[in-house]
Amino acid sequence: MFTGIVQGVAAVKSIKADGRNKKLAIEFPMGSMLDQQLGASVAINGVCLTVSEIKQDILSFDVIDTTLKLTNIGLLNDGDGDGVNFERAAKMGDEVGGHVMSGHIMTTVSVSRVEQINESVHIRFTVDRQDEVDARRYLFDKGYVGLNGASLTISDIGDDWIEVSLIPETLRLTTFGNLTAGDKVNLEIDAHTQATVDTVERVLKQRGIVLP
Repeated sequence: MFTGIVQGVAAVKSIKADGRNKKLAIEFPMGSMLDQQLGASVAINGVCLTVSEIKQDILSFDVIDTTLKLTNIGLLNDGDGDGVNFERAAKMGDEVGGHVMSGHIMTTVSVSRVEQINESVHIRFTVDRQDEVDARRYLFDKGYVGLNGASLTISDIGDDWIEVSLIPETLRLTTFGNLTAGDKVNLEIDAHTQATVDTVERVLKQRGIVLP
């Protein structure tokens, strides 16, 4: 479980192919992974990954082909200084400053516009229907959403886009300040919202009412 409060930015150290999968080595800020253990979960750009190797501040993760295809982890490059948002798994009793997140990504969204107004930055994302995945039905104005592992509130919404507003502290602690048009961002839907929408749609369908 994660809280969506990004703890900082880590650097991609190396990416090695392992058949259809990849082994991802990430260098974390000094001391941020103290007492970390093999088998522990870490959210990388919001994706729940399992620690498979530890060498001081460099942790390795095995990433399966499904995750590479579904998320922006497959787009990361080594040697280009790519940064990723990270969060260690929450412990019982930790303060949940964002909202409860699982690290299970539904789809990716594309940056369509980055606009700075005074000290805040507004980022708009295009939300497309991809195959059988239509995340738009779970997105609401002022609703929670997970973007690259950060718990954010939707500040504006349209038929095929959402927008979030970021304060300087969020920009300082995350990679959002480096986003440009066309970049892919991982999207996780709030589990409570998804459960509510799915339940309502199922009940309506049983009564012969099908929503568009």
